[in-house]
Amino acid sequence: MKSANLLEAALAAEFIGYPVVVKPSGQAGSVGVIRVDRAEELPAGFEFATEGASLWGGESIDVLVEEYLDGEEISVECVTHHGVTTPVAVTRKQLAFAPYFEEVGHTVDGADLLLRRVGPVAQAAIAALGITTGIQHVEMRLTATGPRIIEVNGRIGGDLIGKLVLLATGIDLPRAAADLALGIQPDLTPTRQQAAAVALLYPEVSGTVVERGIDPEFAKASDWLEQTSWILSPGEQVTLPPEGDVDVARVGLLVVTAPDADQAEARIQAARDHITITVTPTA
Repeated sequence: MKSANLLEAALAAEFIGYPVVVKPSGQAGSVGVIRVDRAEELPAGFEFATEGASLWGGESIDVLVEEYLDGEEISVECVTHHGVTTPVAVTRKQLAFAPYFEEVGHTVDGADLLLRRVGPVAQAAIAALGITTGIQHVEMRLTATGPRIIEVNGRIGGDLIGKLVLLATGIDLPRAAADLALGIQPDLTPTRQQAAAVALLYPEVSGTVVERGIDPEFAKASDWLEQTSWILSPGEQVTLPPEGDVDVARVGLLVVTAPDADQAEARIQAARDHITITVTPTA
């Protein structure tokens, strides 16, 4: 429910029932999103969401109060052409910093059988919205009563999800988007079947980045390490949630490939063991 002030948010939360999720209506990247478990926590939660709504010239200052859905968070990556939607991959998400919803990692497995279950749900949501062309990033939670829609986004998923889909399946979502813009039927034929994962790298504390790097010998010997990138440099400030958002909380990222999702997770951990991130804590 959309709420313009705290009173409307309180009425919406009582109607829905706690816990609820409070978030900006016009933001991205989980900015300003928080779970509120009790009525006495709502004023602080509403203020947090309102502040998030104003960041980066947000599209709206309105705040949404939604039912909290308990379960694994995923997204379904879809392509729609002439009203026909093709679900091409499932992204399984890793979250941290509760009660906030910071996304710290994503995994795509080209052989994930979950796609058969959640693909039709995504197709139905896209059809209900009247979408006839484009790329869709459909976020869901797998609850005890089945898959539940969180958002339908008319874009490629962030945090390199498009790259993960390419590495895991061979399907090129940016190319598909270009084809759609030209009125061309995109080629959505999978050409590989493996897993790919991205881990967003956060320090243990907020402060000044002193050092960040990966063991060069390990990186050279690991042909499955597709990418290591640094977002912040030594001397820059890193600020963890809730004070910091995705632009200032992450020091870097790494991308791996593997035969399946379990081995991708193991390789992410192996890479983490060879990464150094040193931060001087904020006073």
